[in-house]
Amino acid sequence: MSRIAICAPSTPFTREDAARVIALAEAAFPQADLRFHDQCFSEHGHFAGTDDERLTAFLECANDPGTQAVWFVRGGYGAGRIAGEAIARLGPAAGEKTYLGYSDGGMLLGALYRAGIGRPVHGPMSGDIRRDGGEAAVLRALGFLCGSGEGLEPDLDGRPTVAFNLMTLAMLVGTDLMPSLAGHVVLIEEVSEYLYAVDRLLFHVTAHLAPMGIAGLRLGRVSDVPENDRSFGMEPADMVRDWCARTGIAFLGRADIGHDAANKIVPFGVAGATQRP
Repeated sequence: MSRIAICAPSTPFTREDAARVIALAEAAFPQADLRFHDQCFSEHGHFAGTDDERLTAFLECANDPGTQAVWFVRGGYGAGRIAGEAIARLGPAAGEKTYLGYSDGGMLLGALYRAGIGRPVHGPMSGDIRRDGGEAAVLRALGFLCGSGEGLEPDLDGRPTVAFNLMTLAMLVGTDLMPSLAGHVVLIEEVSEYLYAVDRLLFHVTAHLAPMGIAGLRLGRVSDVPENDRSFGMEPADMVRDWCARTGIAFLGRADIGHDAANKIVPFGVAGATQRP
C-alpha cells in the first residue's frame, strides 16, 4: 500500500471533487491510499487557508514517516509564500518522498530541488479532475505514484531535466529558492497570458538561465491565450527561438507539457534516478 498525502499549498479544493478522485483511485489503483488533508478544503480569501495553515499542512504531510508521496491538490498562487520556511522545517522523513505537482507548485518543487530534499516531480494534480479529460490526467499521476513510467514526457533523454510554468519560473529565478540548473534541459509551459506577456517573461527567464549554463530550453503548450487589441506578430515557438538565440541558449524543440489533461510527467533530475545529479 502506498500512502499519498494531499495538501493545498496554494488554492482550495472541494470535498465533492476529492470524493471523485478517491473513487477513481479505488477503482484503478486499490494499492493507493489517498489522504486528503482537511486543509485542502479551507478558504482564506484567495488561499486554501492562511499562510500558517498551508505551511502546517505541508509540513505534516512531508514529515510523516508513514507517507510515501505528497501530492499538491491545485496550483493558483500561494506556494511561494510558505516555501522558504517549509524547507527550513523539513525533517529526515521528508527526504524519502516524491512531491508531485505543477503550476504554482513549481515554487515548492524548485525549492525542494535546490535543497536536495526528496524527489520533486512535475505532473498532474488532483485538481485536474475538473478539466475536460481530467480523469486521464489524474490516472496518469496515480500510475506514476504507484510505480508506472507510462505517463512520462516522451522525449526525456537521460540528461537532467526540470519543468516549470513560465510565470512560476520567472518568479523563482533570482530568489533564494531557485536551484542551479547547470547542464539541465528546462521545459516550460504557460496558460492565460497575452503573447506580449509571454515574450516579457522569456526576456526575464532567459537572462537568468543563460549564465547558469543550462543544456537547453524546450517549449510546452501555451494555451488559453487572451486576445489583445492588436496582434503581437510572433507565435510562442518563434519567441523562444528568438530569446534563445539572443542569450546563447540551445532551443531543443517542443515538449508534451501544459495546463491541460494531456500534461505529462517530468521528474526533476534524471528520470529513474533516486538522487539529484
